[in-house]
Amino acid sequence: MSDNAANGQAAAQAQLSVQKIYIKDSSFEAPAAPHIFQDQGQPQIQLQLGQQVNALAQDVYELVLSVTVTCKLADKTAYLCEVQQAGIFGVAGFDDANRDAVLGSYCPNVLFPYARQAISDMVQAGGFPPFFLQPINFDALYAEAMSRRNEGAETPALNA
Repeated sequence: MSDNAANGQAAAQAQLSVQKIYIKDSSFEAPAAPHIFQDQGQPQIQLQLGQQVNALAQDVYELVLSVTVTCKLADKTAYLCEVQQAGIFGVAGFDDANRDAVLGSYCPNVLFPYARQAISDMVQAGGFPPFFLQPINFDALYAEAMSRRNEGAETPALNA
């Protein structure tokens, strides 16, 4: 019973809070406008994602989710839209592995809808048809990154 009480107490002490959500940086470019509006063809969309975690204070972190969407028609760039959606999160009472998982999957999931809306608004304001980013499974991306990290850590040991 004392183990269960200790586990319950540890779980009760783990706290996660969203303190602030904001756009850190954004840009929209339509380098081939206005001629691109007359071009026909199937647009090719490229999506790039990135994230950066910055420790601000003890148990307080800024997570910046970077989303870049590039749309091309043939060899011309129709538009380039970039958003750095950020949030400040209180993450206390977690062990290192669970804290990293919260920052690597949960926090980007919180920020993504805001980035999706900002991208959609900028693309439409730029004169292009509405663009909606599809949902992204940040849990799977985090698991894949951890798997690659673990393989990278094991490789030198195997070669030694």
